[in-house]
Amino acid sequence: MQGVIYRGWLTGLRTTWILGKVIVPITLLVSLLKHTPVIEWVVHLFAPLMGLFGLPGEAAIVLALGFTLNLYAAIGAMFSLALNSPEILILCVMLSFCHNLFVETAVAKRLGLNSAIVVLVRFGMAFIGGVTLHLALGNQVGAVAGTYTHLAYLWEMPLLSVLGEVGGTIFKAVWQLALIVIPLMMLIQVLKERKVLDKLAVKMTPLMRMLGLSEHAAIPMLAGIWFGLAYGAGVILEATREKPMEKRELYLLMVFLVLCHAVVEDTLIFLPLGVNGWYLLAIRLVSALVLTFLLARLWRRQAGRQTVSKGQIEM
Repeated sequence: MQGVIYRGWLTGLRTTWILGKVIVPITLLVSLLKHTPVIEWVVHLFAPLMGLFGLPGEAAIVLALGFTLNLYAAIGAMFSLALNSPEILILCVMLSFCHNLFVETAVAKRLGLNSAIVVLVRFGMAFIGGVTLHLALGNQVGAVAGTYTHLAYLWEMPLLSVLGEVGGTIFKAVWQLALIVIPLMMLIQVLKERKVLDKLAVKMTPLMRMLGLSEHAAIPMLAGIWFGLAYGAGVILEATREKPMEKRELYLLMVFLVLCHAVVEDTLIFLPLGVNGWYLLAIRLVSALVLTFLLARLWRRQAGRQTVSKGQIEM
């Protein structure tokens, strides 16, 4: 057991180092941009669109980084912005549904799925989730944008003041990341080496049937839920290669996983921002279950109609 934990600890350190190389430059860049006119330009340009989600204009930077790169880049930007609790929750939900599009869409394509459909589903759920939460929370766009009007620009600030502010922000971001990532990697290492996913898959047959999936989808689903589409790509691709599934099943599996994957890691890494992890987890899980269940029923109904029509034609 000690060997497993030690390997997980080493993996956690390595992961923190890798992710830190993403977060540090992003945090540095956004921290410096806060004291330039660039942020004000972004605010004015994207304020109408972000207003649909109850977010300030500069939140567009966070979404752009998360959509195109990964959650860690987006979190690096969020550490540098003065966002309130409802705004953070809305951003976390939108980013949970739609992030790392290039890598994770490539995984979907390897599975034989239409990339455009996968991207459309993720963007659509991010949009719906953001608007719905905005209406449910009733939050108003905060005065975040206004805080930049009275901040000194870089060329007006003492060098030590700039270095102190940026250094403090970077240290806080990396330290809080390490506190989450290292224990998480240790847990994942134990789960992998103890074959916990294999044992859970056996007990998931009733849920698979409810979602219109066969038992073959259990391992890929668990891999995606625990490790994510990117980290769990190898498990997902290997499982579907050994036990091929119908295209309909693959789409249902992908719909579920794009809405609810890497739930432990993605939830925990948002905690340093002050978001309620249980709310975030519940939103993702319920959305995935409901949408996958509805699609499965719709496809079953269509398949039934086609069968009846085919039988009438043959008669």
